[in-house]
Amino acid sequence: MEPSASVTSKALGILAAFTAQQPQLTLSEIGRRAGLPLTTTHRLVGELTEWGALERDEAGRYRIGLRLWEVASLAPRGLGLRERALPFLEDLYEVTHENVQLAVRDGYEAVYVERITGRHAVSILSRVGGRLPLHATGVGQVLLAYAPAEFQDEVLALPLQSFTKYTVTDPKRLRSVLAEVRKTGIAVCDRLVDPDSLSVAAPIFAADGASEVVAALSVVVRSEGADRLGLAPAVRAAARGISRTR
Repeated sequence: MEPSASVTSKALGILAAFTAQQPQLTLSEIGRRAGLPLTTTHRLVGELTEWGALERDEAGRYRIGLRLWEVASLAPRGLGLRERALPFLEDLYEVTHENVQLAVRDGYEAVYVERITGRHAVSILSRVGGRLPLHATGVGQVLLAYAPAEFQDEVLALPLQSFTKYTVTDPKRLRSVLAEVRKTGIAVCDRLVDPDSLSVAAPIFAADGASEVVAALSVVVRSEGADRLGLAPAVRAAARGISRTR
C-alpha cells in the first residue's frame, strides 16, 4: 500500500485482507496482506476490534466482527429487496427443494444478497455476500443482459475468466447469449461456473411494468437430468411476484 494512503484507506485495506478462503488471520498476516508495517497494523486492528469491526479469538487470530454485518444490513439494495423477495424465494424453494438465489449487480460482478439451499441440493460456489463475474452465472447474465449497452461493452472488453470448459468467454458469442436472454426473459447457464450445476435465472424489475432491472433470481440444480423447461415458469413467476412488490 502507498505510504501516503489515508487512515481510512489503511483500515479498509485491513478489512479487505479477509476473504472467504481465509476468514481468520493473524496480525502479521493482516499486515502482509494489507501492505502495512506491523506497528500500524497493530494500532488499526486494535481500533477496529474495539469498535466491533473485527473480533479476536482465543488463539489470537482475527475475523470480521458482527458490527460490520449490522452496518452492511442497512444497505437499501440488500435489505429492502431481501425482505420483499424472501417470501417468493421460500415458495420457490418449496416447489423445487433446490438452491434459490437472489443477486444484484455491483460493478462487473453479481453480489449474492440471499440464498436458500436444501440438504440434498447440488453444491455451488456462491454464498451470501459473495461475488461472481457477471458473464459466468445465470443471475449475472440476466443482470448484464438488461444493463445499458455502454456497460455491456465495458464488460465484453474485459478478460473474461473461464471456470469450466463451458464458460462463455468469447465476446461475440456472449453478446449473442445476452440478446437471447433479453428476448426470452430467462437465462439458462449449464455448467458455466461449476461442472455439475445448471442455473435458470430471471430478472426482477424496479416496479410492475418498469424497464429497469434491479436484481436477478435463480434456481441452481444438478446439471445431469435437469428439467430446464420445467423450472423456467416457476422462476419467472417468482421474479414477477417480487417485481410487483413495493
